[in-house]
Amino acid sequence: MEKIGFIGTGVMGKSIVGHLLDNNYTVTIYNRTKSKAETLISKGALWRDSPREVVEESDVIFTMVGYPSDVEDVYYGKMGIFEAAISEKVLIDLTTSTPSMAVKISQTASEQNARALDAPVSGGDLGAKNGTLTIMVGGEQKAFDEMKPILNLFSSSLELQGSSGSGQHTKMANQIMVAGTMTGLTEMLVYAKKAGLNLEKVIKTLSGGAAGNWSLENYGPRILKEDYSAGFFVKHFIKDLKIVLDEADKMEIDLPSTRLAKELYDQLGQAGYDENGTQALIKLWWESD
Repeated sequence: MEKIGFIGTGVMGKSIVGHLLDNNYTVTIYNRTKSKAETLISKGALWRDSPREVVEESDVIFTMVGYPSDVEDVYYGKMGIFEAAISEKVLIDLTTSTPSMAVKISQTASEQNARALDAPVSGGDLGAKNGTLTIMVGGEQKAFDEMKPILNLFSSSLELQGSSGSGQHTKMANQIMVAGTMTGLTEMLVYAKKAGLNLEKVIKTLSGGAAGNWSLENYGPRILKEDYSAGFFVKHFIKDLKIVLDEADKMEIDLPSTRLAKELYDQLGQAGYDENGTQALIKLWWESD
């Protein structure tokens, strides 16, 4: 059984490592803040003080950090992944990052006789906790096939989208759709509340019709409970939408709805809610009531 390394045990990474431990894998971990990994250590995960040390003891190395700059640092920085001997190892980046970074990592890995997959996920904290994430993968077919048994431990939908970078492009497509459903959910609730409707009944009714979607079913009830805890941070969604719009510019396409969603989330972040979940978008309206 492969020894697994996992770098980045945040909200989602913590749950994923839990699934790996539950399936009897040896998991060696590193996180920028050790205190946030204590629960996993108590469950049997092995702590190391740098990404390089994690790699040295692992066959398959997962990374799940915040921003493309963090990915760059974890892979290329001092005591990073590429400072270790990685020959014949598999590197899997679960971070939502840039397609160009995914290609760069894959090329560096190949030069050192290793393989890399870009494998961003969707499904938020609930998907990670329940092991039902959607994983969008870019890379070689052989590496993908070999890693499927491990990836299936925390996913319910898993597809190879194409060569390196294709996983990240697919995640950008996903975020375009999520941006639309989150702005739609928010404006729907603003309208329904102003019209004097019972919001619980509205959510129940719309979930069963053409307006039904994941954001409505999962974030609608949280909003009614005033639960703005992060299944997915506002600050990370802003980062993702910036990547989307940058990639769209490169392809010379205009995405006006996504651009507006980015502007709204920028406003939300500037208002001090960047550590909230994406459902906090409603605060742009309801906080001023």
